[in-house]
Amino acid sequence: MRLRTNQNKLKIEHSIIDGLRPVLDRLVASDEIRSVIPGVIRMVRDAKGTVKIRVTVPVQNGWKAIALAAGARQELFISTALDQAAVEKLIAAALED
Repeated sequence: MRLRTNQNKLKIEHSIIDGLRPVLDRLVASDEIRSVIPGVIRMVRDAKGTVKIRVTVPVQNGWKAIALAAGARQELFISTALDQAAVEKLIAAALED
């Protein structure tokens, strides 16, 4: 299966929750981010309002994060060499724009 990509950094295998795509587009514009792979979407009750992204655990090549919006949560796998604080700073900047 061929993945649809944006700048060869945003790999789309699944659909993306409402409002998250523009944030991810701004996030992958950073040179420090190698790629972002959105994962499985699950419905949750506490995901109301604007998009929120929380970095959760380190993975082999970067960080796993959870995006919350529109009554759903989506896993995000962020491939980068940055530490957690730097990734959270880039995410905060992407959410503000």
